[in-house]
Amino acid sequence: MIEALFPEYANKIAVGVAGEGSDCFGYDDLISRDHDFGTGVCLWVNDATYARIGAALSIAYNELVDRHPGSAALSARQRERRGVMTIRAFYSNVLGIDCDPDARALTEEQWFALDHTCLATATNGAVFRDDLGQFTRFRNLLLAYYPDRIWKVRMINELHLYASAVQVNYARCITRGDIVAAEVCRLRGLTAAMELAFLLARRYAPYYKWTYRALTELPGMEALAAHMKDLATAVPDGSLWAGRAYDGDVLNTADPVITAAEAVAADIVQKLKEAGLTTETDPYLEVQCNALQRLL
Repeated sequence: MIEALFPEYANKIAVGVAGEGSDCFGYDDLISRDHDFGTGVCLWVNDATYARIGAALSIAYNELVDRHPGSAALSARQRERRGVMTIRAFYSNVLGIDCDPDARALTEEQWFALDHTCLATATNGAVFRDDLGQFTRFRNLLLAYYPDRIWKVRMINELHLYASAVQVNYARCITRGDIVAAEVCRLRGLTAAMELAFLLARRYAPYYKWTYRALTELPGMEALAAHMKDLATAVPDGSLWAGRAYDGDVLNTADPVITAAEAVAADIVQKLKEAGLTTETDPYLEVQCNALQRLL
């Protein structure tokens, strides 16, 4: 269609599938067909090309899509995710900041404004053609991962969240008999651990419902993923704490939440050591926060 109708712009239109949607991560299945599902690609152009042919290219693309079976079921949301868009709009919408596609760097303030999920969304999928290279250059800037200081600060944050939630407050809450707060602590710790796994692998974690699946695909994270599954399936049981006074220095190893949490922490410490980020062996992750602070 592009070659037939816009041949002089064929080398100025980047084409691919990336951005919002589980299909961009390769995770679509039969369940995915109940919403935002259908055939489509992204056509990324710079501001100048959009000003010249954006409207006409959009009409031609939509007519092409509408000739395919099943297009009537495409939601308005899915249509917005695919089709013609500027490079600036794509990255700005996904990342939630004003992006200059010609930029060769992001400021520290911009990096801190981004979360793992939006960065995973901005860099997923595939680019099939990009003759000008403008879309791919900004993509590669993001794929190069966080600058060293940002990377370490984000790890410190997640290490602290894990330590405070599941290595300290879980025991405090369940000793008080507050099973709901204990469950929140367990889940907050689990989330922090998954974020840490991606930070250690220097990969961006995707949308929360796909985080564990993506984690199981990270090379070298098999043992950690298995221990996280143990933490996910362990059920807080107040009866295992009956008659116990709170003691922050003594682990209640009768509770499978505690044993799974400590196994996860030990794996994380090992990964930190392998990355040259700590020489500390203490599985209490607040100690590892202090080790990384010294590297800033």
